[in-house]
Amino acid sequence: MPPSSPGPRPRVLHLTQPVDGGVARVVTDLVRAQLADGLHVTVACPDSALSAKLRALGAHVRHWHAARSPGPSLVREVRHLALLIDEVRPDLVHAHSSKAGLAGRLAVRGRIPTVFQPHAWSFEAVGGATGSLALRWERWGARWAARVLCVSEAERATGVRAGIAGRWVVVPNGIDPGRFHPAAAGAVRAGLAQLAGLPAAAPLAVCVGRLCRQKGQDVLLRAWDAVVREVPDARLVLVGDGPDHNRLREGAPASVLFTGAVADASPWYQAADLVVLPSRWEGMALAPLEAMACGRPVVVTDVDGARESLPSSFAARCLVPPDDPVVLAGAVTQLLLDPPLREALGTQARRHVLSAHDVRHTAEAVARCYRDLLGTWPATGRARRSRAVECAETNQTTQRVASTEHREPNPS
Repeated sequence: MPPSSPGPRPRVLHLTQPVDGGVARVVTDLVRAQLADGLHVTVACPDSALSAKLRALGAHVRHWHAARSPGPSLVREVRHLALLIDEVRPDLVHAHSSKAGLAGRLAVRGRIPTVFQPHAWSFEAVGGATGSLALRWERWGARWAARVLCVSEAERATGVRAGIAGRWVVVPNGIDPGRFHPAAAGAVRAGLAQLAGLPAAAPLAVCVGRLCRQKGQDVLLRAWDAVVREVPDARLVLVGDGPDHNRLREGAPASVLFTGAVADASPWYQAADLVVLPSRWEGMALAPLEAMACGRPVVVTDVDGARESLPSSFAARCLVPPDDPVVLAGAVTQLLLDPPLREALGTQARRHVLSAHDVRHTAEAVARCYRDLLGTWPATGRARRSRAVECAETNQTTQRVASTEHREPNPS
C-alpha cells in the first residue's frame, strides 16, 4: 500500500527507444510537466536529438546504447540498463514502447514500481513466428508492470483480447494547443520553400508520420491516383522520413512532394486543406490531434484510438477502413472538393482537442497514476504556481474559443 503522508519528491526514470516520432514527443511533454511539478527526472535513451532536447529542459539524461528492435544485442542492453538503474536509484520506472518495455522490465523484474506504456502493441507490427514471440512476451512481461498505461480504451481492449493480464490505466494522448494552433493556410504556404510555385488555390493534402509500413503511406499513394482524377490540381505532401522513403518515392507522381524529416510539423498542418493518416495500427496517433488543434479536418483509418481521438460527428466522413485505398480515395476526394465542409469540420476539430486532448490533462493523469503507486509528494512553489496558472489559462482559453472560434482563420 502506498504511503499516505507526503514524502520527498520522487525520482522518475523514463526509458525510451525509439527516440523520434510520437514516442519522443510524448516523453518530452511528460518530462517537461514532471520537472515543473518538482520531480527528479532522468531519461535513459540513445544519444539523439531527443537527448539534447531533454537536457535543455533540465532533465538528467543517461546514454543507453540500444537498437530500435530486439536482437542479439538485447542481453548487453539489459545489463547496461540494470547498471544505470542501480546508479540512478529511481522510485519509479516508466518504460515507453515495446523495446524499452522489454529491456526495462527484464532489468527491473518488478523490484521497482514500473509503468509500461506500449504506444501500440508490438505483436501488431509483425507476423508469423516473430509476432507469436512478441505476444508471448507481452503476456509474460505484464507481471513485471505495476501499471500498463494505454493511450486509448481501444489499445487496452486489444491487449485484453490478446490475453494480456495487465493492471490497466487509460490516459488519452494530448498535445500542446499553444504550439499547434490555426493559421491562414495561404500565408503559411508562402513561407514554406518546398511549396514555392504551388498555386495558392491548389487543394493540399498532408500526411505527417514516419515513412514506414505502420503509417500506411503506401496505401495513400495507391489511393492518390483516384484522387487526382477527380481533383486534377490537388497536391499531396508526405512529411517525415523513415525506412520506406526510397520505396515510396520511386514511381510517385509529380503531384506528390516528399519533405524529409522536419523539426516542426505545425506549419505543414497549417498549410494543409486536409490531413490524412492511413495507419495500419496505432495506440492513439498524435498527428490527427495536432492537425485538429491547427483547425484542420482529418481522414484517418479506423485503428486503435482513432474513434476516441475524433469528435463523434466525424466518424461517417473521416474514418475509413485500414488498407482500403478505394474508400480512402473517396473520403479524401469528398473533402478536397468541399471547402465549406472542411472549414466547419476544422472548427469542430479545434474545439474538440481543446476540451479532450490538452497535454496538461494528460500529464496530470499520468501524475495520478504515479501517486497511486508512490503516494503523494510535496509540490514545489513553482509547481503550485504552475497548476494555478494552468487552471486560469484553461478557463481563459475555453472562454476565448467560445467567443471567437467563428473568427479563427479560414482553414481553406
